[in-house]
Amino acid sequence: MSKDALGWRCKFAVVAPSTNTIVQPDMDSLRVQGVTNHYGRIHIPNMRVGSDKEFVDLVEAIGATLYEAVDRCSTCEPDYLIMGMSALMFWGGRLESEKRMAALSQHCGLEVSAGSFACEAALKLYGVKRIAVISPYWPISDKNVTLFFEDCGFEVKKFRGLKCPTPVAIAHVQPEELRQHVIEMNDASIDAFVQVGTNLSMVDVCNEMSVELKKPMFPINAATYWHALRANGLKDQFGGHGPLFKDH
Repeated sequence: MSKDALGWRCKFAVVAPSTNTIVQPDMDSLRVQGVTNHYGRIHIPNMRVGSDKEFVDLVEAIGATLYEAVDRCSTCEPDYLIMGMSALMFWGGRLESEKRMAALSQHCGLEVSAGSFACEAALKLYGVKRIAVISPYWPISDKNVTLFFEDCGFEVKKFRGLKCPTPVAIAHVQPEELRQHVIEMNDASIDAFVQVGTNLSMVDVCNEMSVELKKPMFPINAATYWHALRANGLKDQFGGHGPLFKDH
């Protein structure tokens, strides 16, 4: 257990791309007493992404400096690691992602929460099977996200990939646009919605629309932080941030 004056219950290391402006405010808004977040940046340029090939280049750039960011975070002696980026932990399906996460855990000596596995846990908690996914990514990544969820036993009924032109541009997608995507995708074939892409700001939209539509909606940053809290035995429940934190 940490002896830190502020993080006396748990110190989280959180790694995210240097272009990401959403993970930190999202996760800081979910922090509970005695838990602190310590951010490490995975250095990547704000690369132009206009094709599947260029998106693969982006994923490879993230992977190339991931361990360096984790190593920098590790010098504060954190208790646990949170992945504040998602594409790499969907890539190749569930088995490959599990191997990738295990290798990372072995490297840093910490247990890890990643958005892909956190969303799986949340979906299974609610017993849903048929999902719709919203993503800022390009089709090559959307195929990998679909593969991951299908490997987990879910049916991906609808997928909306926004094909954002740069990593920074993901954070420029406004709530009104995201609400419209949800409205267009929603029908009786969908049991729940999942939002992937940690730089896409959708926590508030999901919290509001889950009430309106009476369907579970899981924004990846909230699901990941919930997973990390519960994995560390931190059972704090609170309102205002969706049913995962209020009821589970």
